[in-house]
This record gives sequence, structure tokens and C-alpha cells, in this order.
Amino acid sequence: MTDVNTIPVGDMKVRVSGTGFPLILVHGFTTTSEFWREQVEEFSASYQVIRLNLPGHGISPSPTTRSYTIDAFVEDLEGIFQHFSLSRAALVGLSMGGVVAQKFAVKNPQLLQSLVLVDTTANGLGPDVRAENVLAAIDSLGIATASQNVVAHSFGPGAPRALVEWAKREVIQTPEFVARAAIMSLNKTDTRASLSRITTPTMVIVGSEDIILPPAESRTLSDGIPNSTLIVIENAGHFPMVEQPGEFNRTLRGFLGQHAKPI
Repeated sequence: MTDVNTIPVGDMKVRVSGTGFPLILVHGFTTTSEFWREQVEEFSASYQVIRLNLPGHGISPSPTTRSYTIDAFVEDLEGIFQHFSLSRAALVGLSMGGVVAQKFAVKNPQLLQSLVLVDTTANGLGPDVRAENVLAAIDSLGIATASQNVVAHSFGPGAPRALVEWAKREVIQTPEFVARAAIMSLNKTDTRASLSRITTPTMVIVGSEDIILPPAESRTLSDGIPNSTLIVIENAGHFPMVEQPGEFNRTLRGFLGQHAKPI
């Protein structure tokens, strides 16, 4: 069993395991570091795996004195590099975390050796995560049920029920005020004009059955980023890293083996 340390960094509780080249994993809207649970054993053997709980998500605190926007999360990610004195790293972002990763890559290209964008978007959200629909669901159902409904719709039809139920327990840790601010910021973010400025070797991964951010969004991303590859993982929805971990890990390991080594 891999040893995992929990380290406070700014307004985040960060899970760290393994040693080697830094591999930073950023989760999505209302999800947590544990959505990378199937990658811990696989990658901690050869990488320093750093799994964020973004502020207001998972076990991280939710101070009311800060912002919960995409740009604020980019600054939190910059704080990770500062805290761990990282000069280069591989960065993987899921969904909202992938939007954070895109903006980070444009702003800090010198810090990235490779970039992986998982089931994310440059602009355009599926109906389940459009801000007006999420906010209406929060108003009518409450934050817990609204979050659980979104995550339940995020999985492909073949996902085991136990996995879906686990995910539903994870997402209710995000407070309502954090969820409202984050989804509104995500809804407003459009990175299409800056994709051509991402110079880092990039892999875009999408589940074939993702209805939250459909594969067409990932094609737009891959088409817009000069040095990128698109991989579709079959029989997976929005969370291929837990729905098809074997295929996801093989795909990620192959890419990192080419692009995430110390210079």
C-alpha cells in the first residue's frame, strides 16, 4: 500500500505520494482528490503524485474571504509549485480542473513538461452543468441533491452502482456558496482564443459516453492546441480514470513516458 501524506498548502489539503518527477492531478467541479484514487498505486512507484483538493472541495477548507473562480484556482495551482519548489511538472486536469490547467499552461508554460486534459472544455457545457441549470437545481433541490444528480449523470451506463454511490458521497462536501461561485465562473470561461498559445506537449482524453462535456468539446480542444493528441476511452463517461482505470492508466503512462521526464 502506498503511503499518502496530507499536506496543507494555502487553502488546500493536498495528497502526496511517491517520489520522482512531479505529477499534479487536479479534479473537477464539486469532486475531490479521491477521483484520482485509481492512479495512486500505479503512478506513485515512479512519480511524486500530488493530488489537489481545490479550496472548498473535498477535505479542503472553505473560507468565505476568498474567491472560488477559475482564475483563483489557477493561483492556487501556482501556489503548489511554490510550496514544493517545483521547476517543472506534468499537469493533469479533469473537467473544471482541465479548464484551470489550460489557463495555467498559457500563463506558466515554463513550468510544464506535459499537459493532460481529461473530459474538459474550451467553452461550452452540457445541459447538466450549464450554470443556469445547476443554480436552478440548487434552488429547488438543495446543494447536496443537486450535486449528487450531476455526478450520477456523469457516469457511463455501464458504471457499477457502487462506484456511482461512492461518487455521490464525495461531492456533497462542497458548500453551496463555493459551488455557486465555481459554476458561474466556469460557465463564463472561454479559452478558445488562447489554445494556440499552449506550447506544452498535450494529450486530450475523453470518455466516449460523456454527456456532461461531450467528445466534440475535446475535439475542439485538441484541434486548437498545436502539439496535442486526442484519445477516446470507450465505455466511459465523464470520469474515465475511475470508470476504465486500466485503459486510462495505460494511456497516461504511455504519454508521460514520452513527455514527463526530467530534462
